[in-house]
Amino acid sequence: MAGVIEERADEPGFLSRLGHGLARWSLVIGLFVLWDALARGGAFTPFMLPSPQSVALRIWADATGGELFINIGLTLYRSMTGFFIAAVLGVSIGLFMSRSAGARWFFDPVISVGFPMPKITFLPVIVLWLGFYDTAKISMIVFDTVFPVITGTLVGMQSVEKELVWSARNMGAKERELLWQIMLPAASPQIMTGLQVALPISVIVAIVAEMLMGGYGLGGAMMTASRFANSVGVFAGIVEIAVIGYVMVKTMSIIRRRLLIWHQEASEPTTA
Repeated sequence: MAGVIEERADEPGFLSRLGHGLARWSLVIGLFVLWDALARGGAFTPFMLPSPQSVALRIWADATGGELFINIGLTLYRSMTGFFIAAVLGVSIGLFMSRSAGARWFFDPVISVGFPMPKITFLPVIVLWLGFYDTAKISMIVFDTVFPVITGTLVGMQSVEKELVWSARNMGAKERELLWQIMLPAASPQIMTGLQVALPISVIVAIVAEMLMGGYGLGGAMMTASRFANSVGVFAGIVEIAVIGYVMVKTMSIIRRRLLIWHQEASEPTTA
């Protein structure tokens, strides 16, 4: 009897969460409904706009055959390897620039010019130097993702309150202690923001590089399907990339909340 009463007491909370979840996903659900309606309505041929059901069957066939996981694994390997290399390089360069006026003078013009320009224009040069293999694709990812990490680290270090630094120095903190125990923790929200910006860029660049340079991977599979006029395969690739991108962004958001649980932003309301 007590269990029934507790279940009824929890029912409004469950229904409220369910309604909130459906409301958040209403636009995505609406897009799929519209997609299905247009595919069934006859305004588009199955070649131009395959139905969601046929796309889902193609994804299932790729998954059961193992091809889907091979392509996902290769794309994630390239994107995450490039992301981690860019994270280490970007944070190191950003810290160096924040601590050295000479480094700031040397790197600042390169960052100012390189950040806004489309780095994909250097792809032919990278192909000439490194060929069409994983080294070239990962290098392209590093080159594209390192700039937001550098910028986030530099902005974070510059935003550390001067009073905090002065207080630590007055209490006898050495430079290494000041960096690792005071400045880096205070700058970590901005550093994490730079990493959150860099992560989806790494996936985007990996897929574009696979499309342009060939080989296995989600981008390569989409281009192969396009060459054989397989529109179902192309749309299946779009859905797969969207799902993977969403999972990676959400995972990074969870990691941020875990790492910054001590920070004031963790106590602020969030819609994530």
